[in-house]
Amino acid sequence: MPWTPPPYADPDTFTDAGITVGDGPLAVGGTLSLPRQPRSAPGVVLLSGSGPHDRDETIGRNKPLKDLAWGLASAGMAVLRFDKVTHAHPGQVAGTTSFTLTDEYVPHAVAAIGLLAQHPAVDAGRVFVAGHSLGGTVAPRVAAAGPPAAGLVIMAGGAQPLHWSAIRQLRYLASLQGASAEASRPAIEVMTRQAKLIDSPDLTTATPASELPFGVPAPYWLDLRGYDPAAAAATLGTPMLIVQGGRDYQVTVADDLSRWQAVLGGRPDVTIRIFEAGNHLFFPGSGPSSPAEYEPAQHMDPAVIRCVANWITSA
Repeated sequence: MPWTPPPYADPDTFTDAGITVGDGPLAVGGTLSLPRQPRSAPGVVLLSGSGPHDRDETIGRNKPLKDLAWGLASAGMAVLRFDKVTHAHPGQVAGTTSFTLTDEYVPHAVAAIGLLAQHPAVDAGRVFVAGHSLGGTVAPRVAAAGPPAAGLVIMAGGAQPLHWSAIRQLRYLASLQGASAEASRPAIEVMTRQAKLIDSPDLTTATPASELPFGVPAPYWLDLRGYDPAAAAATLGTPMLIVQGGRDYQVTVADDLSRWQAVLGGRPDVTIRIFEAGNHLFFPGSGPSSPAEYEPAQHMDPAVIRCVANWITSA
């Protein structure tokens, strides 16, 4: 079943055009959604979550970043989304053992900000960065790398260390399995041992990837271990919108949003919104969220799109 536009998107009000982000052998393809009306539009760079995502953050039959891009473009914004380097160049990335979180996101995000700022239809002083999941986690690092962003939108951005978040998610999924939960115990024990290694002084660039979560090489974990996204955000004088799904089990109110709130909650230029029915992809639902919830064709909650569009318009 092909993807269909969400009800809040009006394809007649904007155009989609291909664009190249970055240069050299690791350049990636992207899409610029540009309003048709001839005025200086705010620009938004979208960052997708963990894993080798395409520009739409395609997950089964769903494309949450395309929902977001088309929703914001219908509201008069220029939106640039692009394939992650891990999607466009998996072989080259796999052959780079020193690959880090910065390499995964920052060069292309910075290039995308520059492309929007230089576009004649975009207000160069109003280019925002909106990151989902790990894209939200890394958004403060992108903003610190420059050029300056007018604001950050952090959507289900993880703030708990990723290796411990993975264990929490395994335990949650095991709890949904009821009587078969015991089958998850060996995997949880292995990952707990690996997580402790990441936190220990024994972790070095020479640590075999086979001893680390998901087989990801040590340089990636060393970089991630030294990055506290909420603390990084606190050093920025940048307005922020932090959006969280109340039913999200991957990034949770208790384990992740609480960390953002602890350091940013008192700032007048930081807005925090919880959408109680939302899961990790901001699809509305009820009851405990599960991976099966992502399978039916659906769209990002229109209330979330309105929230982001209104905040950018007024920021």
